[in-house]
Amino acid sequence: MKRLFDLYVSIFLLVILSPLIGILAIMIHYKLGSPVIFKQQRPGLNGKPFYLYKFRTMTDEVNHNNELLPDHQRLTSFGKLLRKYSLDELTQLINVIKGDLSLVGPRPLLMEYLPLYTEEQAKRHLVKPGITGWAQINGRNTVSWEEKFKLDVWYVQNQTFLLDTRILFLTVMKVIKSEGITQPGNVTVDRFEGSHSKVKEGHG
Repeated sequence: MKRLFDLYVSIFLLVILSPLIGILAIMIHYKLGSPVIFKQQRPGLNGKPFYLYKFRTMTDEVNHNNELLPDHQRLTSFGKLLRKYSLDELTQLINVIKGDLSLVGPRPLLMEYLPLYTEEQAKRHLVKPGITGWAQINGRNTVSWEEKFKLDVWYVQNQTFLLDTRILFLTVMKVIKSEGITQPGNVTVDRFEGSHSKVKEGHG
């Protein structure tokens, strides 16, 4: 039932939003360059890797050593706007149609995090990851990694169709209000390196 719901809703949204997606692609190409879509390998169900698709929000500017500049220097006002209203995530509807993602589930993080999870935290991979999830409507990027993982595991253990519809509705409200997009004072979230480390995580 969940897969059918994901498939029908994603196809419907992709068709309805195709004009907006097309306009965004043109604007991103003009303002940020190519490729328009940023893809990165992420762990899916049971940790199996897949490529996540997102509209790019950063430039490819480099320093004199040909190294990428820090995130805050590459994230333009246009990129911030895309993130503010989660427009950069519209292309993930393609991931849902392919079966990589569900509309609702724990957000897919980085492959390098897999060996860092505790046994309890690793339970977040017992279900298919999602575009949005329980953690996203309960703080998103403003809560600690540990709290976020607790929320993810709670969802895994309590998921229902009614809970999914509630999460989708509250996600729309969060997007409209632009709540929890980033951590205070940061353009990205801290990299997860265990329970107490805090190193910056960059996203294209």
